[in-house]
Amino acid sequence: MASFRIQVFHPGLNRFRVVSGPTYAEAEAKAEAQKEAWDELWVKKQEAETRRARYLNAAKEKEQKQQVAQKLTVEAEEAIKEAEEILVAALRRNPPSIQDLKRDTKSFALLRPVPPRAPTFPEKPSQELIPQKPDPQSPHYNPKNDSIDLLWPPRRKDKLDKALRKYEDDLDSWRNAVRAYNDLAEKHNANVRAIHQRYIDEVAEYKAKVAAWEEEKAAFLRRQVAQNEHAEKQRKAYSNGEPDAVCDFCEATLLHSEYPSFCPSVFDCGYTSDTKTLVVEYELPRIEDIPSTKSVKYNKTQDQMIHTSISESALNKLYEDINYKICLRTIHELFASDSAQAMDSIVFNGYVDTIDKATGHKIRPCILTLHVSKSEFQRINLAEVDPKACFRKLKGVSASKLQALAPVAPLVTISREDKRFVEAYGVAEDLSDSSNLASMDWEDFEHLIRELFEKEFAVAGGEVKVTQASRDGGVDAIAIDLDPIRGGKIVIQAKRYTNVVGVSAVRDLWGTVNHEGAMKGILVTTSYYGPDAHEFAKGKPISLLDGSNLLHLLEKHGHRARIDLREAKIETSSRGKA
Repeated sequence: MASFRIQVFHPGLNRFRVVSGPTYAEAEAKAEAQKEAWDELWVKKQEAETRRARYLNAAKEKEQKQQVAQKLTVEAEEAIKEAEEILVAALRRNPPSIQDLKRDTKSFALLRPVPPRAPTFPEKPSQELIPQKPDPQSPHYNPKNDSIDLLWPPRRKDKLDKALRKYEDDLDSWRNAVRAYNDLAEKHNANVRAIHQRYIDEVAEYKAKVAAWEEEKAAFLRRQVAQNEHAEKQRKAYSNGEPDAVCDFCEATLLHSEYPSFCPSVFDCGYTSDTKTLVVEYELPRIEDIPSTKSVKYNKTQDQMIHTSISESALNKLYEDINYKICLRTIHELFASDSAQAMDSIVFNGYVDTIDKATGHKIRPCILTLHVSKSEFQRINLAEVDPKACFRKLKGVSASKLQALAPVAPLVTISREDKRFVEAYGVAEDLSDSSNLASMDWEDFEHLIRELFEKEFAVAGGEVKVTQASRDGGVDAIAIDLDPIRGGKIVIQAKRYTNVVGVSAVRDLWGTVNHEGAMKGILVTTSYYGPDAHEFAKGKPISLLDGSNLLHLLEKHGHRARIDLREAKIETSSRGKA
């Protein structure tokens, strides 16, 4: 059986499931697949609610609201029709193969980064903007004297002064033009330098993006190759009828089966290779989740939408019909997809996770169970059967009225026994004030820890089991809380040490917690922990119990012992010399 379990929870749909696999990576992949399937259902549900809200918000006038009511009626009718066609919808589709389910043929989705465009530089200011420099020898600044100028010196001087002022004004204008040009040229050069630097930065950023893109693409291709190599191994394992591979394939088949959003899509599979029997434990919808709106009408007088539901008897009939169809559809999809002929028969156990209206307590009754062989099932024409009559014909067991949630005993259940578990024995009763826990036999110490925590978890209905060859496997005991919401697996490791427990032991426990898909880890020692061990455990679901905590736990459950590390060291040294 699978050894690695991961809890999956979708807050929007409020659905919980524990997925398992023979390795942590496979369990994690199945958990991701379950999340994706639930995310798709959640998106569909959100889209439907958004669409209805948009209808109502857009409807301002009574005529528009009348149209909205008609649209909502059409949606209600389609929802009931979708529920009624749960079985025939599956018959229209070809069953998936294990190659379809496991091989990754997708192309790398991210596009290669686009290189930056070559920069466009502005034109350099034209020197034509600078006028010609005034020439002091120019005739403009050297006026010719006529005969009167020669006879009248003041006039000649005035004429020369004007020419000189003209030259100086033109020279100033020229200088101003040169300065203005130089300013423009400097701004142009600064702008060119900035554009060039920006381009250099963009090229560097582009090269970094390309390097990251190539690295991400290479990682994607590596994962894809590894996934496809694993898929090929799974295909061979499935063809050979290996239990974990058969269960993995069957769960993938069910996960890819498209159901309406009111179906939980929660299940678990177990397989017995000797009899080639698959057991499916399937969560069925609750009656309150079934679409029951028959029509929607707009009341103009009251200015409100009036929802009309199908009758109670029609709802009960629809609920029974849906659940019997889910049972037959599940068996059909699994048998039809079984290309390796790994399954001779299938057991379907249908459960409902709900609240007992009489007590207010949570219940999960099995309301229908069916064990059918492939040869018998394949003789049925599912397209024409009455689902309840077919279920009865196949010797299925259920209450007369499924909506009553009367429990029935499953014909066969999934064996959840972990093969690593060994038979437990008691140790605590033989302890006394003279018993030194630090020097007791290591196997007895592990069973003592199991015994103590079994008493701790017994209050909540849990169980604790010791694993074999714990010194090699990294797990000494496993506590299992069966509560579907808060429960899960807890890894317990026992360290009968006489020296300080370092960070390596805590790091090993954390790795085991992750690989086991556990919700928490507990490390128990007869000694004490170093500061590095406490620092590593900070913020993680890890509890560190030292020698004093252990003695307190013993006393809590009516037992007494002592811990003397010095005495244990001397005994160990004496045994080594002997």
